[in-house]
Amino acid sequence: MSEANYEEYLSTLNKISEAITSELYLEDILKLIVTLTANVMEASNCNLWLFDEKNQEFNIKATHLMHQEYLNKKTIKLNEGIVGWVAKEKKPRIILDVLKDKGYKERELAQKEGLVSMASIPMMIKDKVIGVLNVYTNKPHKFTPAEVTLLNTIANQAAVAIEKTALIIETKIIQEELEARKKIERAKGILMEERKISESEAFSLIRKFSMDKRISMKEIAEAIILSSEIGK
Repeated sequence: MSEANYEEYLSTLNKISEAITSELYLEDILKLIVTLTANVMEASNCNLWLFDEKNQEFNIKATHLMHQEYLNKKTIKLNEGIVGWVAKEKKPRIILDVLKDKGYKERELAQKEGLVSMASIPMMIKDKVIGVLNVYTNKPHKFTPAEVTLLNTIANQAAVAIEKTALIIETKIIQEELEARKKIERAKGILMEERKISESEAFSLIRKFSMDKRISMKEIAEAIILSSEIGK
């Protein structure tokens, strides 16, 4: 690897790291990752797949210069094609010519897009594959060990970004649930004091208001609290 290429690789990794620690949305981070990856690898295409555990399939989430026809139809079942193989084996798959590889299923698309060589890299969180990063060239290319190492690093950084986002969402949901519970508890106390009713009766009343008004119990609780504060 030349010094210039090494510096470019490091610059790409730094940009991805900065994106992961920024306030960008996950969709923007993944698009940036595939764009930077395609640029540093001088690739004709790069795409990123995420695994949907519920449906046991991979869905394409970000691409660089991929035909719209491909984006509209693509899901890949677990263990199907190159993406499935990479996920199952938990290791990269390098193909010199996708048109000659028996495991590659999208030959018509490859011909239309001019795709030749391919590197398919698992995205890992600990020992679990959560997605696959694919890089294509439009002429035969033997991916070097240094390039595969770089792609592994990028794939793992993409996995970190996804995990970070999932944790943020999970934490936010937990916080919202705790906040809602606190407000409902406070509203119950207000109703118990004002109406001289039991805790279970107060809860049932909040739930009935919620169902009748078709809004959340948290919103009902907030209204009860606000009304009590105004009345003081």
